[in-house]
Amino acid sequence: MNSNRLTRYILVALVTGVATGYVINASVNADQAKEAAYYFSIVTGVFLQLIKMIIAPLVLSTLVVGVAHMGSGGAVGRTFGRTLAWFITASVVSLSLGILMVNLLAPGVGVGLTLPPADAATGLAKKAFDLKEFILHIFPKSIFEAMATNEVLQIVVFSLFAGVGLIAIGDAGKPITRGLEALMHLMLTVTGYVMKVAPFAVFAAVASAIAVEGLGILIVFGKFIGGFYLALAMLWLLLFGAGAAVIGVPNILRLARDIREPFLITFATASSEAAYPKMLESLERFGVPNRIASFVLPLGYSFNLDGSMMYCAFASIFIAQAYGIDLTLGQEIFMLGLLMITSKGIAGVPRASLVVIAATLPYFNIPEAGLLLILAVDHFLDMGRSATNVIGNAVATAVIAKWDTGEEPVETILQT
Repeated sequence: MNSNRLTRYILVALVTGVATGYVINASVNADQAKEAAYYFSIVTGVFLQLIKMIIAPLVLSTLVVGVAHMGSGGAVGRTFGRTLAWFITASVVSLSLGILMVNLLAPGVGVGLTLPPADAATGLAKKAFDLKEFILHIFPKSIFEAMATNEVLQIVVFSLFAGVGLIAIGDAGKPITRGLEALMHLMLTVTGYVMKVAPFAVFAAVASAIAVEGLGILIVFGKFIGGFYLALAMLWLLLFGAGAAVIGVPNILRLARDIREPFLITFATASSEAAYPKMLESLERFGVPNRIASFVLPLGYSFNLDGSMMYCAFASIFIAQAYGIDLTLGQEIFMLGLLMITSKGIAGVPRASLVVIAATLPYFNIPEAGLLLILAVDHFLDMGRSATNVIGNAVATAVIAKWDTGEEPVETILQT
């Protein structure tokens, strides 16, 4: 299935899923709609399971091989430093823009919805941020356990050590490198097979969400949803603008075109993880060297969640506005710093953004029950924030590729 054909199939599946979900929602009762959504979720679940099957061996093989091909530990350190600098800057921009836009648009002021009691339970498991636990969780006790549970960050840590080790042992490590290269090509081939299921998963995911909630929920929460997507659009412009400043306008436009498939898959399934293998393939097709794409992208999935961070800030202040709680500038700056830290530990956590928000609200005396206001539309918001994570990581990877290759013309770099 070529690239353009897959994109068309995904778009058709997206539109058909909306129509099917609307018909189901309008023609059956709530229980029957939930039953239909249950059966649709089987298709989506199979696709996501297949993706999870690929991710651990793909991340391990591509990252170890990428590091080994960098040639020296110093090169690895420089690339890591540049990557971290971009991620921190992007995080600050995402959070700041989210806080700015929610204050300008004020979607929670006079929200007109029935507020839940301040002591109502949200059903979300949460606990305070623990620095020791966060740091220890980064380092794997066993690479086999990390791969079995798809702990991407732990796989990244092991792969960095293994890649640098292969550099150190020189020729003795070449058979291992060749074996991992074969594994990488195998996983990319399997990815091509799995992507044939993507249009069906997109149809099922969208139809399921619309069947249960209906399109009417988008009208009820229109100001909040519209404000958030406007903020996301502003962030997309900033990300692409920053990327264009580094790699040039023609290349950033080509990048936007090349990542349309992982973007659409992520948007429809509300899962960044679902697009990881296709994202890696798209970046390499764009021209990013494998050693850079396989290094930056896994780190981005743990540390560069631009859309999710914006949502945490936007939704937290929306809830405060709904309860009539005015936050000072100092409190909002403190919220930015707090979310900078807590959002870095959410990779792989179910409904991660909601968990982070639930842990953040008590610091500002905002009722945690306010989360109940946004639970009904969280899936539709998750679609946008997950797709934004894809854009952020694509731009970051292309920029690091340009920086890492020195002073050569960008056209030469991106075709290397």
